[in-house]
Amino acid sequence: MLSATDQALIDRVVTTNCHDSFGILVERYQSDLRYSLRQMTGWNEALADDLAQETFIQVFKSLKSYNGTAKFSSWIYRIAYNQMVSHFRLARNREVSASEELLTSQLEQIDGSTTSELDLHRDLAEAMKSLPTNQRMAIHLHLHRQLTHAEITTIMGIPLGTVKTLINRGKKTLRGLLASWTPEGKL
Repeated sequence: MLSATDQALIDRVVTTNCHDSFGILVERYQSDLRYSLRQMTGWNEALADDLAQETFIQVFKSLKSYNGTAKFSSWIYRIAYNQMVSHFRLARNREVSASEELLTSQLEQIDGSTTSELDLHRDLAEAMKSLPTNQRMAIHLHLHRQLTHAEITTIMGIPLGTVKTLINRGKKTLRGLLASWTPEGKL
């Protein structure tokens, strides 16, 4: 049996409020979205999972407004990006800081990783955390999700030139921060 297309599932949810169809959509997109949110939140799994849940609640509420001009995944990522930005804005207002120990403990739990791989993950995660949120998001969507600049423009709601600038500046900053890293370990 062929799987239903996203549009067919969306139509069922919108017209008949079919929760099973929405469940299929969630299953299709939740893993990638949660991974992206984890990376964007400095590997704070609980926060990323909360943001993913809030994203899918908002997706369900807003599904009638999806017009198909952007890929469905881009539309979902746009909602997730807005959820994340809102969270960090509120957190900043409350002066809440991310836990460095959480990142370290999670990276140390990676099974089968060598010390060098852990060092690379840790250094990259720390370098990514040092980027401004908009650069971090653009870099993640471009390098990890392999989205086009146009798709990133849709998700982040910013001009194409700004996306290119964010990616270029982010890469330059990461190169500088990770210049001492080699596969054999730190120099």
